[in-house]
Amino acid sequence: MALEWVVLGYAAGAEAIMLLFLTLPFLDSIRRGLIAVVHSALKPLLSVVPFCLFLLADIYWKYETRPTCEQENSCTLTEHIRHQKSMIKSQRNALLIASAMLLYWLLFSVTGLLVRINQLNQRLEKLKRSD
Repeated sequence: MALEWVVLGYAAGAEAIMLLFLTLPFLDSIRRGLIAVVHSALKPLLSVVPFCLFLLADIYWKYETRPTCEQENSCTLTEHIRHQKSMIKSQRNALLIASAMLLYWLLFSVTGLLVRINQLNQRLEKLKRSD
C-alpha cells in the first residue's frame, strides 16, 4: 500500500509544480508553451480522481475494521500505540487525498482561464488588425 501513497504524493507534487509555473508572473515569454503542455497533461491527470476515491474507500474500510478496546484492560500498550499510529497515518493520507483533488481542480480551473484569456487576446488582435 505504501507505493500507492508515494504515487499519489508525486502526482500532487507535479500538479503543484505545474500550477506554480502557470501562475508565476515573470514567465510570460514561455507561458503559451506551458499552457499547451499542462492542457495536454490534464486528461491523464484525471486518473488521480478515481485513484483518490479508491484510496479514500481503503481508509474508510480500515477505519471500520479497526480493533476496538471497549474495556481498559482488553488492549495492551503496543496494540493501543499501533492503533494510534494507524489513525495518524490515515489522517495524513486523507489530507494527501484532499490536497491532490484540490490541486487538480485548481490546475483545471487555472488552465481553462488561461486558455480562454489567450483566445480572447487572439480575437482582440484580430479585431485590431481588421480595423
